[in-house]
Amino acid sequence: MAKKKEVEIPESEKSGFNIMNFFQGLKEEFEKVVWPSRRQLISESAAVLLMVTLSSSVIFLVDKFFTWAATKVF
Repeated sequence: MAKKKEVEIPESEKSGFNIMNFFQGLKEEFEKVVWPSRRQLISESAAVLLMVTLSSSVIFLVDKFFTWAATKVF
């Protein structure tokens, strides 16, 4: 895969902020982004939701166990 060349900023514009240069640089950076396919997006989102659900279930069960144990001890 060929690399795109780096953005070169002229010496005269390095000291100040120029809104046009900002948006030009922003556009060039967005062109470098590799966006996921729909299939990859759906599968990774499902994996995240599954892990969040499993993690929260384990935390809930551990909390319920310690609550039960605390009521028996105290």
